[in-house]
Amino acid sequence: MKNLINRALAAEKKLFILLAAVVMTASAMAKEEVTIDKDNCTITKNGKTYHLYGKVKIVENFEDIKVKIVDCFEDADIKIVKNFENTCGRVKLVENFEDIKIKIVNNFEGVKK
Repeated sequence: MKNLINRALAAEKKLFILLAAVVMTASAMAKEEVTIDKDNCTITKNGKTYHLYGKVKIVENFEDIKVKIVDCFEDADIKIVKNFENTCGRVKLVENFEDIKIKIVNNFEGVKK
């Protein structure tokens, strides 16, 4: 009887580990829907639209968009400025009152800048 209970517990544990692995794999495979509309100077991620200009805060967590900095073949041409960030492609880095939060990444970016 004790052996049967131990086998049942072991099978239950294996099933839990398998389900956890499936959930983690599915969430890792879920790709963000990111599109850029250069005509309207906007970027849309999962239905929410942001301007490709304005005040930007760089964060480590809870970002709106993930960005990879590249030398060529960028998705959007962005310039960091101190003033006049109200023109397409021009952003000002801020610590407070940002329009969008970005995270700089090396892989799995939503946008290459």
